[in-house]
Amino acid sequence: MQMPISIKTVTVRTAAGLRLAAALAATLALITVGAARVGQADEIDSVVASVDGEPITSQDVTQFGAQNPSGGAGASSMPSSLTPSPSDSDAVLKAIITQKMLESESKNYADRVDEDEVDRYIANLEQQGKVTDAQLRAQLQQQGISYDDFRAKVRKQVEAMAMIDKEVRQKIVIPEAQINQYYKDNPEDFIATTEKYDLAQILIAVPAGSTPQQIAAAREKAEGIRKKIAKGGDFAALAMQYSDDDSKSKGGELGEFAPDDLNNAILAAVTNLKAGDITPVVKTRYGFHIVEVESHQRPGLQPLDQVRGQIREKLMTYQAKEAFQKWVDNELIKQHYIETLQQ
Repeated sequence: MQMPISIKTVTVRTAAGLRLAAALAATLALITVGAARVGQADEIDSVVASVDGEPITSQDVTQFGAQNPSGGAGASSMPSSLTPSPSDSDAVLKAIITQKMLESESKNYADRVDEDEVDRYIANLEQQGKVTDAQLRAQLQQQGISYDDFRAKVRKQVEAMAMIDKEVRQKIVIPEAQINQYYKDNPEDFIATTEKYDLAQILIAVPAGSTPQQIAAAREKAEGIRKKIAKGGDFAALAMQYSDDDSKSKGGELGEFAPDDLNNAILAAVTNLKAGDITPVVKTRYGFHIVEVESHQRPGLQPLDQVRGQIREKLMTYQAKEAFQKWVDNELIKQHYIETLQQ
């Protein structure tokens, strides 16, 4: 059943193919890079370096630069800011060496990544691209990529992310004073010009033609779930267990909506709520909804409490870039045998 909170669902879906291409570009490129080498196997090539005995050729350097013109997909295991200009062959070679070390090291984290984490990563990718799982699979098929190959590459990315999180990000501490100072120094970053909601829902559907007894039973079920939430029940888990909406696979996550995008009954229920609040049970022609307000942005300067996480993530990302390079240069490289050859 399609998500009934929005009255503009069809409009949202019309450009799905374009959004999918953008959302999947980095991951798809990881898969297609291998195929590009096949047609060029007869070109003159030479070994320019090796990592733990695995050769890196001049052709590898050329292809890496060509496939990463703006610091992109081929180096997806490392922060994009560290990927080089393709015209700088020495920097490209260093990036390839770094990537090979990361790929080797991240294998140590394979047992720390389960299939549920891979599922969540793919679901998040689909959510960002505003596409369904079926649309994702269709796009992969058009690219000549099997879903199993795609999933295997995603797993490698998740393993690399787990490694970088443990080795780099978890060691960074962002003091509260630094967050407060950033907010004070950059108020223009937190001025909102529009109102929007980030919502999740649990829907107990009422099919057309339901009897009064069936409607009453659906309401009772929804009220019971609402009570579970009020007692501390996990909204996402309850959505996956009980919701009749397509969003149940994502824990009820629906995304962002402007007020005009919302069903009138839903809008009335969420208008005065704050982030983290849950609506009472709301009846629409689709059934009974329980809606969680994950965030509610009003026009004007956003309160610090509302943007604290955003600031922390921005500062964390900035500091992680430098910390990542130090980890590669001072620690990771000690775990591998690197040899470069004069050309």
